Amino acid sequence: MSARPARGEGSRLWAGFRRHRKRSLATAVLVLLAVLHAAGLWRLSPLERMDEALYDRRLQLTMPGTLDERVVIIDIDERSLARVGQWPWSRTRVAALVRELIERQQVAALGLDVVFAEPDGSSGLQNLEQLAREDLRDNAAFGDWLARAAPSLNYDQQLAAALQSGPVALGYYFSSDQDARRSGALPRPLAVLDALPHGMLQWDGYGGNIAPLTVVAHTAGFFNSVADPDGKVRAVPLIAGFDSAFYESLSLAMLRLGRGQSPLQVRRVGGRADGELSSVVVGVGADRLQVPLDTRGTALVPYRGPGGPAGGSFRYISALDVLEGRLEPGQLKGRYALLGFTTPGLMDLRATPVGEAYPGVEVHANLVSGMLDGRIAARPDYSAAYEVVLLFLLGAVLAIGLPMLPVGGALALGLALLGGLLALDLSLYLGAGLVMPLAASLVLTLTALAANMALGYFVESRAKRELARQFATYVPPELVRQMERNPERYSMQARAEELTVMFCDLRGFTTLSETMEPLALQALLNDVLTRLTHVIRAHQGTIDKYMGDCVMAFWGAPVAMPGHARLAVDAALAMLQSMRALNAERAVHGAPPVLVGIGLNTGVMSVGNMGSDLRRAYTVIGDAVNLAARLEALTRVYDVGLIASEVTMKQAASAGHIWQELDRVRVKGKHQAVTIHTVRAAGGHDDAELRAELALWEQALRLWRAGAFAEFSEIVNILTQQHANFYLYRLYGQRVASCLQAPPAPGWDGTTVFEAK
Repeated sequence: MSARPARGEGSRLWAGFRRHRKRSLATAVLVLLAVLHAAGLWRLSPLERMDEALYDRRLQLTMPGTLDERVVIIDIDERSLARVGQWPWSRTRVAALVRELIERQQVAALGLDVVFAEPDGSSGLQNLEQLAREDLRDNAAFGDWLARAAPSLNYDQQLAAALQSGPVALGYYFSSDQDARRSGALPRPLAVLDALPHGMLQWDGYGGNIAPLTVVAHTAGFFNSVADPDGKVRAVPLIAGFDSAFYESLSLAMLRLGRGQSPLQVRRVGGRADGELSSVVVGVGADRLQVPLDTRGTALVPYRGPGGPAGGSFRYISALDVLEGRLEPGQLKGRYALLGFTTPGLMDLRATPVGEAYPGVEVHANLVSGMLDGRIAARPDYSAAYEVVLLFLLGAVLAIGLPMLPVGGALALGLALLGGLLALDLSLYLGAGLVMPLAASLVLTLTALAANMALGYFVESRAKRELARQFATYVPPELVRQMERNPERYSMQARAEELTVMFCDLRGFTTLSETMEPLALQALLNDVLTRLTHVIRAHQGTIDKYMGDCVMAFWGAPVAMPGHARLAVDAALAMLQSMRALNAERAVHGAPPVLVGIGLNTGVMSVGNMGSDLRRAYTVIGDAVNLAARLEALTRVYDVGLIASEVTMKQAASAGHIWQELDRVRVKGKHQAVTIHTVRAAGGHDDAELRAELALWEQALRLWRAGAFAEFSEIVNILTQQHANFYLYRLYGQRVASCLQAPPAPGWDGTTVFEAK
């Protein structure tokens, strides 16, 4: 039972899609461009910048904005530099700072975001050794004293001893330049490989600490950051490659150090030995931490909030307060401490998504905090495939849905898709820690919506203008406006529809015209047709054509009207009333009346634009139309203003008009008899006397069709005497008189046959 409607609905959808294929094609082109971008075949810089901006906004909206007590920053700030002196400080000062943090404060790990690239020349030990060699070679006593005093005079050795005494991670940096400069010493690598993973960041130079410090420190890590094309630091490498070896970052080295030198495992995509980087795992068992990486070996920095001492994310402690012992013993016990700078003059500030002048040392603090919480988001290796699939699905919905919907529906669909994309992206970010590309999907939705709206505006505007041009002379303006809202639903192509058609002719107009001057005749005809046309349009009828003094109209097309028969009957009654008003005006001037005859029929007919290659017209044709024309001609026979078929009468019954059956007729061209009716009173005008008259007439018709002519004649005579002005009864009086004189042949059923048109 449901298969046929489904096929009909599918055919309508396909027809609608074909009408809007240009808009669908435009959307498909946009989808193709977006897919090329997502697949990396044609990268669009504006979309990349937009993805970065969307990531920044996502990050800003979801930052904790709370203080993490586990990580502290020992700040070599302006106050420290003013009291101790400009950087670099004497290694004895740094050694004292390190010992205070390790021995008295008992930090879990200390990371030094500084580089000691050269020996400390402030101790004077080198000058004393030179003096001993050149001028006092024979002074054995001075040589012995120098040997005993060397440890206290060698400030680098004092710092080395401090570094060796606790969990300290030295900092250094990698570089890439034309000279591939290398200074200082590198720590032992995590691993040495035959070949580094494809896509991993690799460097050819470095700036390390002096060897005496590097060899005694528990560990060391590089503090490089990677800026995006807009200069902002969103990701920092956790492992890097140098000379076919793995090295770890300062934040990762601190994390492992604070967890008791936890082992580190580097994982690759799919677990393949030759695969690209995917993550690093710190520790083993239930206590392990897995940190996602991209193929470069970088991790997204999980910024907690604005940077700096007033940012509220981490506690900043002045290095001067530490040196002068102002902290209570053990106040920083178990915490991760980072030594770094916030003073602008030392140039350790970075542009980040959460601040344009963000302390570099706090970048590492965020990484340590994020790794401890497992709060580092990932850009998975399948993100490109995800984006391509999403774009195809989105494109299919847009290409099919947008052209098929009106403006309001298209806007609703576009907004729903945008909301769904944002909700999906946020749920993946918050629920699974995944950073997925979003810009191409958003731009595709917006541009497809804009393109469809623009194309729809121009195409539909042209369609509306064409529709108005085609139908304006036939259809009332209010129906044209209704059609303009959905022009694709209306067509000039012929189709079969059940409609109600009207023929209205001026009776006796030929005789009237013979007595009038041409201009007067023209004025009268124009006046009559104008009045009739206004009535038809007021009742939503479509003017088919004017044929001399005849008007042809129909109801139910091009705009569908469930009550087309009632509208046509109401229009016919209003037209008769309009002629009565005209005749009242003419009577004042002694002019003869203008009479009209109206024929109405309801049935299936063909409607559409028909005619020749030179001239076409929107019209109706068919047997139902021919019958309406025959009924209009019969108004002269029965001397009534309106004759309607039984189908029309029944479909207009809701109006409450009082109908009278006139006859059962067989007109030329029709083999089947048709019962015809006229309206004796409009709806709302109930008349007991009229009801009694019609009841008597119905009784008479039954006698007439039964061939009881004598009984019928008695009733007709009564009706004729009571309603002498109603010609119908006189007509039947003449008919019954003929039948009484010459009875009809057997099989007679009272049907009147008309051979003439």
